[in-house]
Amino acid sequence: MKCLQNIWPSYKHLNGFCCQVGLSSMVEPEERPSVAGQRLGAPESMGISTLEPGQRPPTMPPGRRVSIRVQMLDDTQEVFEVSVRHCFIVSPSAGPKNTILRFVVKFFPPDHTQLLEELTRYLFALQIKHDLACGRLTCNESSAALLVSHIVQSEIGDFDEVQCKQHLLNNKYIPVQDALMDKIIEYHRKHVGQTPAESDYQLLEIARRLEMYGVRLYPAKDREGTKLSLAVAHSGVLVFQGHTKINAFNWSKVRKLSFKRKRFLIKLRPDLNSSCQDTLEFMMGSRDCCKVFWKICVEYHAFFRLFEEPKPKPKPVLFTRGSSFRFSESPSAGQVMVNGQKQSLNLGQSPDGRQPSPLTSPLLTDAGFIRTDDEDEVRRKRFPTDKAYFIAKELLTTERTYLKDLEVITVSFQKSVEKDEAMPDSLRNLIFANFEPVCKFHETFLKDVEQRLAQWEGRSNAHIKGDYQRIGDVMLKNIQGLKLLTAHLQKHSEALLELERMCRSSRKLEGLCRDFELQKVCYLPLNIFFLRPLHRLMHYKQILERLCKHYPPTHDDFRDSRAALADVSEMVVQLHGTLIKMENFQKLLELKKDLIGIDNLALPGREFIRLGCLSKLSGKGLQQRMFFLFNDVLMYTSRGMTASNQFKVHGQLPLYGMTVPSEMEKWVEDIKMAIELADKCNGPSAEILSSSFTDSSKSLTESSADQESDDDLSASRTSLEWQTPHRSNTTVHVCWHRNTSVSMVDFSVALENQLSGNLLRKFKNSNGWQKLWVVFTNFSLFFYKTHQDEYPLASLPLLGYSITIPSESENIHKDYVFKLHFKSHVYYFRSESEYTFERWMEVIRSATCSSSHIRSLSRKEPHVY
Repeated sequence: MKCLQNIWPSYKHLNGFCCQVGLSSMVEPEERPSVAGQRLGAPESMGISTLEPGQRPPTMPPGRRVSIRVQMLDDTQEVFEVSVRHCFIVSPSAGPKNTILRFVVKFFPPDHTQLLEELTRYLFALQIKHDLACGRLTCNESSAALLVSHIVQSEIGDFDEVQCKQHLLNNKYIPVQDALMDKIIEYHRKHVGQTPAESDYQLLEIARRLEMYGVRLYPAKDREGTKLSLAVAHSGVLVFQGHTKINAFNWSKVRKLSFKRKRFLIKLRPDLNSSCQDTLEFMMGSRDCCKVFWKICVEYHAFFRLFEEPKPKPKPVLFTRGSSFRFSESPSAGQVMVNGQKQSLNLGQSPDGRQPSPLTSPLLTDAGFIRTDDEDEVRRKRFPTDKAYFIAKELLTTERTYLKDLEVITVSFQKSVEKDEAMPDSLRNLIFANFEPVCKFHETFLKDVEQRLAQWEGRSNAHIKGDYQRIGDVMLKNIQGLKLLTAHLQKHSEALLELERMCRSSRKLEGLCRDFELQKVCYLPLNIFFLRPLHRLMHYKQILERLCKHYPPTHDDFRDSRAALADVSEMVVQLHGTLIKMENFQKLLELKKDLIGIDNLALPGREFIRLGCLSKLSGKGLQQRMFFLFNDVLMYTSRGMTASNQFKVHGQLPLYGMTVPSEMEKWVEDIKMAIELADKCNGPSAEILSSSFTDSSKSLTESSADQESDDDLSASRTSLEWQTPHRSNTTVHVCWHRNTSVSMVDFSVALENQLSGNLLRKFKNSNGWQKLWVVFTNFSLFFYKTHQDEYPLASLPLLGYSITIPSESENIHKDYVFKLHFKSHVYYFRSESEYTFERWMEVIRSATCSSSHIRSLSRKEPHVY
């Protein structure tokens, strides 16, 4: 890249992503060829925008000119002529002759497939290359070697060992390149046939998954004087300690950003899953450093979040107060505007044709609400109202979610392990050879269901045949096909066992799985996805039971529905023993991640029964402790201060021959059952479980009436809290924060009651309803913009929440609305029909009520909640 003319072809959509450092209308490039232009086939003529043919770059303003030196992304330096009256923009302090400006990437998008042109991706690849060389983009050795191999492929083409070694000796791409020479060569050997454009794409694909991708660190300290670094990304403000991210404040959680002298302030919205105080304070080096970082945050927020131009404040008559800084973009950039007209993102496609996800996502805030009242009423009147239709639609919506869950293994996880050789071929074949046939089968199954629903809704002419209002025949055909895959389904549990065994013997593989769980697409613990095919059989059984109960025996679809129910019931019975065993094993593996101080939790024969909070009497009085009840032992723990907020095991009480007081309420039945199991195996002993253990939900509530209305997390509220967000909302942590307990029965019921579909959501103090794709699983609601999104935008753990119907005083004058509330947190959700309303109420009750209450609730009359 020799001059600015070669940047002009994509300048207009680069305007949002790159900082030209004052090189806009006042810069006139020289006429010289370009390395980038030659590689990408750019024309020799003056750079005309490829996005708006026929336009030319703006003309130079009149007046005297000076020369400005600019260092480009490929480290070449170019001289540009700039008008003197605009010179202060590019060089406010030192003289232009003594200043070198840098052309760099300013905004790093989360998805590089949004970059419309090859030249744009090339410029981003150059920035990644520069960040690697200077050590700013840190990563493990395997990732570093893989990144360099794609750079080498782009530079010299297909693998030639002599040429590759010589090139690596002459060019240093990473500080530790010599030590990784063999690995780089090994990776480069695999890229034969890959074009430079494809290498750039792969480079960006790997880089964007790294924690330090696009991160620019600004030194700071927290209130305790701990040295930290602040950064800003597309998602919000980040906090680092060294090169480890310890906290993240999403834009949806940030109410206000400000600075006062050296203090940088983040004011948060109330959040039931955060232990941070309302306002966080960081000390930076100086007021200027503070203001610079604040400006960058404003720019990032405007570029990635804002949907409308903020209204300008009226100018004061006598004096101004505060900063007048506003961020704006060129209207031709095709990006979000702040001081201009509202623009939509101009999205492109990746080389493999996949449709990218949007850069801006309406997270769970009350901004950007879509008022869908009239539209929803019209839709409700147009579509069928038969209960069988809504049962079929539930099959469709849950099948979409199930297929996405299968793809977490067959696509995302497989792609992740292919980058590393930590997984043995035997394990790789065991997992993917048995998941891929199941995934392909359900792709066809989903298409069949979608086609039938299209006929039912009148979007297809197939209803002329007269079989359009049926779903049992589709279910029967596919259940019979699924029976042929029983051997693959039985192998999934074996794959989970083998994966755990290999992780215990290989730190590298264990780290690979841990890193994959950090990715947004893995929205649940990885091992849960291995059990999804077995759970799905139970969902089919439940759907068919409701369908058969609804149909009269004379209905055309009744016979097929009954036959399908018989087939799937046979499969459930056949695999039930395996499912029970694997659910227990999966739960032990999940709990193991939350506990420290115990070597092996998943002992042979050990069964998980219940976890939750109790108060333990100690020298300091009643202290909150997290208890874990198994069939052989009762463990009690305290919240640790480790980076991952794990729970430290303080004691293990063998249950052989123990007695338990009745004061422990909902724990009594489970503990007595566990003691009976322990006695059968080991014989009685004389130990007694003292009544000093009491139900924490009572004792803590009575002693903490003056605490805040939010989650009452009772932990130190420093900037280091919740250092690893992906582990902060596990079932154990939610039970700890909300002083509740969960049994294995609860887990099983929750897994049997999964649901997906569109819901309208409204906050307590907002006016409009927002349409979201909602998935209920694992005691949580996961929110997506549409069912096509790869990962959830946000989640809401439901343990401790209550579900009711809004009262008249709440002025929710809509049908099929239910209310979720926990302390001061209130959410309203609207469903499309009476059937879907009842289904959402049913499945959410399974998560918000303990197992001791589920049976009594199920005996209540319909429509009484």
